[in-house]
Amino acid sequence: MAVTPDGSKVYVANQISDTVSVITSTSNTVTATIRVGTDSIGVAVSPDNSKVYVTNRFSNSVSVIATATDRVTATIPVGVEPIGVAVSPDTRKVYVTNYGEKTVSVIDTVTNTVTATILVGDFPFGVAVTPDDSTIYVANWATAPCRPSPRRAT
Repeated sequence: MAVTPDGSKVYVANQISDTVSVITSTSNTVTATIRVGTDSIGVAVSPDNSKVYVTNRFSNSVSVIATATDRVTATIPVGVEPIGVAVSPDTRKVYVTNYGEKTVSVIDTVTNTVTATILVGDFPFGVAVTPDDSTIYVANWATAPCRPSPRRAT
C-alpha cells in the first residue's frame, strides 16, 4: 500500500482480486476500486501526488493510475514478474524489480515506456531511491532458488 504525499488517500493493492482500493483518509472509507493487471502487488505514489504505479506480477506490466480521477491511464509492459516499485524524487523515472528475470526496468514517466533494463541479483523484490536521486537500492529475495507461494485460486 502507499499513501499520497498530501495524506488524503491510501492506495491498497488487492493481489487476489486484481484491483486497487482507494481509501479516503479523512473518512477511512473505500471510495473507489480500480481494476488493474493480474496479481497486483507493489504500489508507489509519485512525490507530486499525481500518479500511482502498480506492479502486476502475472501480467508483466505496471498500471498507471491518475490520482485526480482514480482511473488507469496507461499500462506499461515491463520484465517478468514485476513486484517492487519506486518513483524517483523528481518524478521522471519509475524503477520496477522484475523478480522472474533478475532485472530492474526503468520507466520514463513522460512517455510511459521502459528506457533501460538493469541487471541485478537473484530474485529482485524491493526497490528504493535515494532522496537526491543518485542511487537506487534493490533487495533480493534469496540467493538460492526460492519463490513466494503462487497465487491461490478463488
